[in-house]
Amino acid sequence: MKRVLVVVVVLAFAVPCLAQPPKPGPEVQKLAYYVGTWKLESDLRAGPWGPAGKISGTATCEWFAGGFHVVCRGEFELTGSSERMTNLEIVSYDAEAKVYSYHGITSFGASVSGKGSVTGNTWTWLWDEKVAGKPAKFRETRVEKSPTSHTFSFEYSVTGGPWTILEEGTVTKVK
Repeated sequence: MKRVLVVVVVLAFAVPCLAQPPKPGPEVQKLAYYVGTWKLESDLRAGPWGPAGKISGTATCEWFAGGFHVVCRGEFELTGSSERMTNLEIVSYDAEAKVYSYHGITSFGASVSGKGSVTGNTWTWLWDEKVAGKPAKFRETRVEKSPTSHTFSFEYSVTGGPWTILEEGTVTKVK
């Protein structure tokens, strides 16, 4: 009797391990748009982070093992500055919450986690941070113009005030 019980318990744990891994759904497949190498050109407005300027750089995005997450590594510079910023981003879809998620870190010490949605060809990302010690909301809007180009804008709102544009630009896929 003990042997039968042991076999049943072992099989109960072994069978799920042998099952096929889950497959990414259609929401995850929308992230395929971002896979590749991209060139960014943008205008940074003067604000709490410093003076206005132009930003340029590249980011390479690829599927993480399993095909559920897109991982991007980028390197950017502010025109006229010798400082370069690198970043790492992970974008995925949370099927349980029915929302896209974003996690990013930079070589300047920033760390951001946000939630996103897509309607048609427009992606909207939202997250909370502080500006000059005050609570602020941030919003990034990306509009896909073609399979190889999209525009974006970063905006922020401090303590429920009006939205202020921080950065706007164009991102083009490198062939």
